Amino acid sequence: MPKSSAFSVPKYRHFRPKNLGVVRLSGRDFYLGEFGSPASLEKYHRLVAKWLENGRQLPSASAPAEQTGPPPLSINEMLLAYWRYAEDYYRTDDGPPKELVCMMHAIRPLKALFGLAPAHEFGPKALKAVRQSMIEADLCRRQINTRVNRIRRVFQWAVSEELVPPSVIEGLRTVAGLRKGRTTARESKPVKPVAREHVEPVLSFVAPQVATMIQLQMLTGMRACEVAIMRPRDIDRSGDVWIYAPNKHKTDYLEQEKFVPLGLKSQKLIRPFLERSDDEYLFSPREAETWRNENRALHRKPDRKTKVYPCELRARERRKLASSKRKSKRPKRARYDTDAYRRAITYGIAKTRKAGLDIPHWHPHQLRQGS
Repeated sequence: MPKSSAFSVPKYRHFRPKNLGVVRLSGRDFYLGEFGSPASLEKYHRLVAKWLENGRQLPSASAPAEQTGPPPLSINEMLLAYWRYAEDYYRTDDGPPKELVCMMHAIRPLKALFGLAPAHEFGPKALKAVRQSMIEADLCRRQINTRVNRIRRVFQWAVSEELVPPSVIEGLRTVAGLRKGRTTARESKPVKPVAREHVEPVLSFVAPQVATMIQLQMLTGMRACEVAIMRPRDIDRSGDVWIYAPNKHKTDYLEQEKFVPLGLKSQKLIRPFLERSDDEYLFSPREAETWRNENRALHRKPDRKTKVYPCELRARERRKLASSKRKSKRPKRARYDTDAYRRAITYGIAKTRKAGLDIPHWHPHQLRQGS
C-alpha cells in the first residue's frame, strides 16, 4: 500500500542544471547550495524540521538583516567549546562517563539541524523543531524531555561563559516538556521486576563473579554500578550485619553517603571474593576469563575413539603456542562496568535458551525492582 502523502517527508532532490540541492515545501522550491555538501544537507534538515513543527506550513518570518563585522558564533562552535569543558568536568578514572554518552545522543539532532546556524538566534521554535525530530525518530516521551533538558543545559553553560546572550536561555525555558496524553510521542513501558524462575537458570551459565553480582542485587536492591565497584575496604565487617559504603553512587554529587546492609546470605556470597587486597575490586572480568578457560574442557565433547596421529599433536602444539603469544584485542579490565555486566547476563540468557530453557530477556535494572 503506497504511503500517504499527508505523512511523507519532502525529499532532498538534485537540481542538475546548476548542481544544487532543492526541496519543495508547500509548493515552493528552496535551493540549498551545492548538491550533497554538508551545508546543503544541514539546511535541508533544518528547513524540513521547521516546516513539520509549523504544521506542514511555511513559517512567516521577515527577511533577516545583513550581518556586519565578524561572523557570529555557530552552534557547532558552541558545542565544541562545551564538549571540551564537559570532558574535563565529567572525567572519571573508569573510562568514558555515562553522562558524556547521554549528552552526545542529546546534541546529535541539534547539530544535524542547526549546526551551522548562529547560536544567538536559537530560540523556542528551533528547540521545538529539534524535539519534533526526536518524535519522528520514535523516541519515547520521557527520553525526549530528558534530552531537551540536556540541550538547555548546554545553552545555560554558554550563557555563563558569555558566548550567547542571556535572552537565549530565557527563551528556551519557555518550552514546556511533553505531557502524557498530549503529544504524539510514544510512552515508555514501565520496568517490571524479573521473576526469580527466570533468573535462577541463568546463574549456572555465567561466571561465578556475574552469578554473585546477580544474587547480591536481588538480595540488597543495589544498582548495577554499585555492586560492580565493591572492594574489601568499602565493607565494614565489624558487626553481625556488614555495611557496604560505595565510594561512588548516583547521588554522590549531592555530597550524601549511601550505606547498604549486607545480611548473612549476602556475606556468604561475597566471602570467597574477599581474599584480596583492600583496593582490588571483588568482581573481576580477568578472573572470570581465567575461570572460563579452566572450565572450558568440561563442556567439550567426549573423548574420541579414533587414533590421534603425530601431525595432529604437532598442530595442537602450534595452536597452543600461537594462542599464548596472541594478545587480546580488548584486554579485560580490573572490574565490571554496567555495560559489561549487562552483556554477561545477555550471554548467559542466550546459553540458557540454547540449552532448551525458554526464558525471556531481562537486564540488571530489573533485579532491583522487586527488592
